[in-house]
Amino acid sequence: MTDLTYLQAILIGALQGVTELFPISSLGHSVLVPAWIGGSWQQLVTQYGTEHSEESPYLTFIVALHVATALVLLWFYRADWAAIIRGFFRTIRTRSVTTSTERLAWLIIIATIPVGITGVVLEHTFRVLFAKPSAAAAFLMLNGLVLFAGEWLRRRADRRATAYAASHDVIEVRDEESHHAVVGGPNRSLDDLGYLEAGVIGVFQTFALLAGISRSGITMVGGLVRGLDHEDALKFSFLLATPVILAAGLFKLPSLAGSGGADIHGQVIVGCISAAVAAWFSVKFLTRWFTTRTLIPFAVYCLVAGGISLVHFA
Repeated sequence: MTDLTYLQAILIGALQGVTELFPISSLGHSVLVPAWIGGSWQQLVTQYGTEHSEESPYLTFIVALHVATALVLLWFYRADWAAIIRGFFRTIRTRSVTTSTERLAWLIIIATIPVGITGVVLEHTFRVLFAKPSAAAAFLMLNGLVLFAGEWLRRRADRRATAYAASHDVIEVRDEESHHAVVGGPNRSLDDLGYLEAGVIGVFQTFALLAGISRSGITMVGGLVRGLDHEDALKFSFLLATPVILAAGLFKLPSLAGSGGADIHGQVIVGCISAAVAAWFSVKFLTRWFTTRTLIPFAVYCLVAGGISLVHFA
């Protein structure tokens, strides 16, 4: 007998598919939602945040859902990934970076290094210490504040750049030495992003190891602060997330063959299908949303949901 039912698998799969891509933290919701429901759902959270959680069916299940979500992202951006992979191997062959696609390949690699190292070293420790309802609620509130801060900094930079452009009678603000758009200025693209800046955004991504901090949200904020618009910030966030989520999931997926995966293979299959469907609609929605809208509604949600949860579980 297993603690994970098919109904739980479907609902948690759908929740994962939405919250992994929306800037509201999938890990935080995978802790808070079962805790709010209580009963057998609460036991799933208890399993997830213990010293012996590597053998937990719930952790194994969550890992499988992450793989399903990453595969959806990989398919959605398949044309980009095909070009990025070709560009990467071309740079290896020619030992030079000459195109924007080749540059993007190395930006992704550089931004992935910090979270890769931190995840291997500290993922288990963070999960044991912070994968608890009260901690997840507090971090969810912090996530909301980060989203608000990112929007505020972006708007302030836009106003300053616009004022500069008007006072100097220019249309586009550019740095005279590097010929790149000034940090925070309007119309900055991924082509203008520096390698050091990509590394900083990668460091931002490491905070998503804390339940309640959104990977997509915090990396979007990193992109916005460096001057990207919402569309480019979202795309870069999803491109960064894909190898990280996929690698982490595949690394732990063998646990399905162990005690953690015993008797839940059917639940894993239906949960992954549910997560994949939800993730597909989520990425379609978000790519349209951020053409004209901002992170503010998600920030408000995180503050409200996190605040209510913190009061309830404290």
